[in-house]
Amino acid sequence: MKNFNSRDFIWIFPLSLGLGAVLSSLQSGNWLIGWLGFSFLFLLCISLLVWSTRWAGGGKTLAWLVALAFILRFTGGVATYLALPVYGFVDDEDQSAGFVYTDAHRRDAQAWDLASSNDPVLDAFSKSYAYDQYGGLLAFSALVYRYVSPDAHRPLMLVLLSAFMAALALPFLWKAVIQQWGQKVVVAAGWIYAFYPESVLLGGSAMREPYLWAFSAFVLWGFIDWQNTHARNSWIWLGLGVTGMLLVSPGVALVTLVILAGWAYFTSERGRIRWWMIAGVVIVFILGLFLLSSGLNRSGNLGGGAPLRVINNFIRSAVKWDVYKLERGSGKVQRLFEQMPESLRLPFVTVYGIFQPVLPAAFVEPTTPVWRIIGILRALGWYAMLPALVLAFVAAAGLGSESKRRLFIWLSLGMWGWILITALRGGGDQWDNPRYRAILFVWQAILAGNVWVWWRESKNAWVVRVLAMEVAFLMVFGQWYASRYLSLGPQVPFIQMMAIILSLWVLIFAWGVLRDRRARL
Repeated sequence: MKNFNSRDFIWIFPLSLGLGAVLSSLQSGNWLIGWLGFSFLFLLCISLLVWSTRWAGGGKTLAWLVALAFILRFTGGVATYLALPVYGFVDDEDQSAGFVYTDAHRRDAQAWDLASSNDPVLDAFSKSYAYDQYGGLLAFSALVYRYVSPDAHRPLMLVLLSAFMAALALPFLWKAVIQQWGQKVVVAAGWIYAFYPESVLLGGSAMREPYLWAFSAFVLWGFIDWQNTHARNSWIWLGLGVTGMLLVSPGVALVTLVILAGWAYFTSERGRIRWWMIAGVVIVFILGLFLLSSGLNRSGNLGGGAPLRVINNFIRSAVKWDVYKLERGSGKVQRLFEQMPESLRLPFVTVYGIFQPVLPAAFVEPTTPVWRIIGILRALGWYAMLPALVLAFVAAAGLGSESKRRLFIWLSLGMWGWILITALRGGGDQWDNPRYRAILFVWQAILAGNVWVWWRESKNAWVVRVLAMEVAFLMVFGQWYASRYLSLGPQVPFIQMMAIILSLWVLIFAWGVLRDRRARL
């Protein structure tokens, strides 16, 4: 660790001891054991963050970004853990235990059960512990509890590790993006990654997403470094990232391989890719298919058989169930389903899912103060990100070389394909849907950073037009929610409200096309 020196321990060691003492006071169990456990984790996490930040060479800008990313996620995780049992919905089992996500609560409980038992940690991959489909994160969590917190259940240890993994992605993201796209883009992408609210919320929870962001950044850095320098160390990071994905979520490993395969193809000379690269991708892809199908079939109710059959059965069952939950959970959606042809229901659910979490709803729907703050921040973040992802295709046309345009279009198509799939899979749910969408947040931050720099340099008029479309959507949809929950103004039927929004969009788009045509003439 040549980027780390002994002088760093002068401030890291006492800081870790102090933070460990505070965190141990907030958790049950023997204070001394908790203090030692938390202090050890802080010492390890802060040291690795310092090393990776110096290794990435981003200077003070990257140091601030990494520090703020870690602090925001960890303090946010601690705050929600302490606030939800008091200010959340106290009748909810997950919130009364301090958890935002049901998945995190169930996995955490099983990790403690496994850690406090006499069973080997590898039992996390068996059907006895089915809350974690793939077992990797459950095994890691149980390992931490067994050897760092053996006397008591301390969920904030896993929150600390999630915040660390989320922050650890930043130096690798910086190192990769600055090589591929330059200083301006990496600064924009770094700020987006550090402050995006959905990322902050997930990074402060014991969820798999923070780990997947770190693994994605490892893979991205390894891939770009290999393309540019053919250094052997590149394969270490590629292998580490892909292995982590396979253990935590094999499906994400498969999606990442598809993205990288398209990247290699569209940027290679005459579309040529070496045979050994193809062989490696095929081997990992097949392994990922088997791990994914095995994880999905742990419940034993997907029919078994070939991996593709298991995955197909899971997707069909999941989509049907999510659509059913959306319909039954909302009387408004149920009435809309009765009025529309069955063939339009899935497209409706998909479009509805793209706009989740809905910003007007976050302001007016009845809820507790803590959930209103969380809801507004999450929605603001997504509605700030959405125009950038829409404009990614427009920005691609303004890039210089043909290979850069092809790459940017490929990444944009990949992200939108993922957004559509997660919107369909999430069934319009305001929690699962954004969470699935955020799995590829590292790539989305890169696209948004590129779009920001492109807009700053080109001042393209379509940025204002796309924002005008979003404002029209928010104003009309906001009035619909205000009339429904606050009795402000006339309540327009949902179908008519959507027709008004579509009409405004057509008018803005047509006006923009006409303006561009007149400018060319």
